[in-house]
Amino acid sequence: MGSTFCATTEEPRNANRVTDIPMDRWMTRIPADLLDTPLYHLAIPGSHNAITYALDKHRKSPVDVTQPDMLQKADKYASGLIRPVMHKWSVTQDVTVTEQLNSGIRYCDLRIAHRPKDTSTSLYFYHGFYSKATVEMILREIRTWLDAHPKEVVILSFSHFLDLDDKRHMRLVTTIENIFSSKLCPKMDIPTLRKLWQSGHQVIVSYDNKAMVRHHHFLWDHIPYRWANKITAQDLIHTLENAKQSGRPRGFFVTGINLTVDLPYITKNLTESLKGLVKSTNPTLLSWVHEQTPSSHPHSLNIVAGDFVSEGRFAQIVVSLNSKLLG
Repeated sequence: MGSTFCATTEEPRNANRVTDIPMDRWMTRIPADLLDTPLYHLAIPGSHNAITYALDKHRKSPVDVTQPDMLQKADKYASGLIRPVMHKWSVTQDVTVTEQLNSGIRYCDLRIAHRPKDTSTSLYFYHGFYSKATVEMILREIRTWLDAHPKEVVILSFSHFLDLDDKRHMRLVTTIENIFSSKLCPKMDIPTLRKLWQSGHQVIVSYDNKAMVRHHHFLWDHIPYRWANKITAQDLIHTLENAKQSGRPRGFFVTGINLTVDLPYITKNLTESLKGLVKSTNPTLLSWVHEQTPSSHPHSLNIVAGDFVSEGRFAQIVVSLNSKLLG
């Protein structure tokens, strides 16, 4: 049974070879033994800052207002020098959301902002810069993908809201409801694939605003994200191992294997990029992921989110962890 489920991976040395499955339908092909396993206890691949491939590095987008004042001022007078460097350290994904979903990603970290001086009702994504694509455009793209994959389930995490007042929150929630409609999964204690398939639900929305969650049955509480805030793979792994000692949340939670660089690091590495750093550290980080186990155990993991998820067969390695639940 496990051979119909596991994915081909470029796994660490001495790992067993596993059988290939279509990653765009890995939930559809999950073994029957796991259909009643809570989604909290499965290993689910996720995309950190999922829409940064669409960042607008040109003058149409200002530097986002969370950036240091020094960068805000430098952008005014030396944008031709500043923006290319900022862009290659701000982009965390380089393939579209459709390509991410096709590769097996089922959790998307979505950071939402209102663009300064924008008189429209549009909302955008941001990380260093604001995106060219609007939130509505991306959500419609996800809806199109879901229509073609009726047994796949995605978790959309809306957080890090920037300049969203109550009216903008309401507009965003209405947009989510209009686009996904009956596919939205209402809050429930134990979500499983069998339950979601039977009801036709495909979208779980995590929303980091308690007032909105209280008033909308299809908005779930914010999913906690274990963020190590480290530059090296070794320090990140050490931090995540320490976090495991305090146990796991009862519901969904994210283990982030994304590295974090600061301005001093970037200024010392102007010719480098975040993608280069990810490529150089991926073997170490993915080896650590390969050793983890999904389950209800206090030291288990659930969602694993990374940068440049098209690199190193990230999603396949995470999905393959579920074979450990088959006994």
